[in-house]
Amino acid sequence: MAQRILLVDDEQDLIDLLRYNLEKEGFEIHSALNGREAVAKAKEIVPALILMDVMMPEMDGMEACREIREIPECANTVIAFLTARNEDYSQLAGFDSGGDDYIPKPIKPRILISKVKAWLKRTEISGSAASSEVLSNGGIVIDKDKYLVTKGTEVFQLPKKEFELLALLVSAPGRVFTRDYILNYVWGNDVIVGDRTIDVHIRKLREKLGDELFKTIKGVGYKFEP
Repeated sequence: MAQRILLVDDEQDLIDLLRYNLEKEGFEIHSALNGREAVAKAKEIVPALILMDVMMPEMDGMEACREIREIPECANTVIAFLTARNEDYSQLAGFDSGGDDYIPKPIKPRILISKVKAWLKRTEISGSAASSEVLSNGGIVIDKDKYLVTKGTEVFQLPKKEFELLALLVSAPGRVFTRDYILNYVWGNDVIVGDRTIDVHIRKLREKLGDELFKTIKGVGYKFEP
């Protein structure tokens, strides 16, 4: 069954270009012209991947990303932003909103196709490797099967990369994971992400679950300290 990709951009010409190239690779393509339409479409088709512009009418890409991350069925959907805005603060805001990657325009179709295949391959591998094992450490309970995190009476449905990062750290309390190891394990060595990607995701975990649980080892990486 063809994997579904949702293209979201207010430039119809760009959607047509990407649709042409991705359909040639065997993907099932759907499209939306703004963020509000993208949220509704994501609920309807539950795509494996969303390629979304940031600056759009009615609802921008980052707000749409936040709303899509609230849809339980889209917990495993990869969301990558397509935008001409390549400033550092925009990238950090994209990761803050739950995005997985950030691709600047203009887009070279061959490079994009390569990245799309890498994203989806990584998702398939992590999905097949997932087990129904429940991890529990330091008051944090992680249900890999349901993609839920519990702390005390609070239940969290984290964005996919936050969930994978948390599961990695909790799997070996006290162990220091290097930044290179984390990037390779969570994002894969075929995906290029910004230098501060891990920092943003760690900050979000601290905000939700408690600053005291996550320790920074300067110049090395991070560890979970229950």
